Amino acid sequence: MTVAAGADRGSFSHIALFYRSPQEYLDYLVPYIADAVAAEFPILVAVPEPNLSLLRNALPAGAPKTASLSDMSQVGRNPTHILGGVLGAFAARHPSGPVRMVAEPVWSGRSKLEYPACVQHEALVNEAFTGRDLTMLCPYDATHLDSDILVDAEITHPSLGHSGHPEQPSSGFAPDAAWERYNEPLPGSATAANYTLHRLSDLAGARQFSAKYARWFGFAAAEVADLQLIVNELASNSLQHGRGPCTLLLWAESDQLICQVRDSGLLTDRLAGRRPLISDYDHGCGLFVVNATADLVRIHTAASGTTVQAHLRMRKSA
Repeated sequence: MTVAAGADRGSFSHIALFYRSPQEYLDYLVPYIADAVAAEFPILVAVPEPNLSLLRNALPAGAPKTASLSDMSQVGRNPTHILGGVLGAFAARHPSGPVRMVAEPVWSGRSKLEYPACVQHEALVNEAFTGRDLTMLCPYDATHLDSDILVDAEITHPSLGHSGHPEQPSSGFAPDAAWERYNEPLPGSATAANYTLHRLSDLAGARQFSAKYARWFGFAAAEVADLQLIVNELASNSLQHGRGPCTLLLWAESDQLICQVRDSGLLTDRLAGRRPLISDYDHGCGLFVVNATADLVRIHTAASGTTVQAHLRMRKSA
């Protein structure tokens, strides 16, 4: 499949690119990136290693310096921050004219815990960039990823690319249905420590409560500060925009500390916290900060209330 850098000018194109070998990966992406560089289109490549090095070594001389290359396993470790972070920031720096992206948010190293957030991210990409002259290719490893993941890719992408075949529309495209399917109730813990906030003046106590809990698990000062920031932003956002008091829960699971805030409000803006901060300073700023700080953020919202879970990997001090 070949996608010209100037294809679909004036419209947004979101393509799931199914590849079965490293060579197919290069055959798809090297001409796409090289053509964008030659046409002087802004081009972002955000893919995980070892694919990032594979592309960097295969690109024509000078192309790696012209294209913006990022390791998705780092910049996209929290799938909920990919839109507001690396993708949204790049698009915001190039608000007019053609923009080209390669974004690989799902790979075989992604955990089952992270995967629902990846699907919701891919679904919301369509909402975030509709109307932009922007083409995004999303590679999916059809050899190593589960078949259910490939089906989800067909649901979240309006166009599909396969080896030896021209780009074609996805008959299963239904991004809203995909987002809703993974808007699922989040698991809790019977052993969680809890703290209830009724007003903004309770935030100081919640920060102290969370710091004590994190230190008990051996968190270093920097990680304690991250948890306090997350607690402050989630709880203050809940108290200001939710209905009634909010409940803070903290618990440890495997190598993660989980911070959950729940209230009885309904989150209606699915892109809250997922827009780049420069264009979202007064709307969703708190959630943006949480997404940028946490290793994973999951949200469940319904008429009965909204639950936000932020995960921090345990990086114990020596």
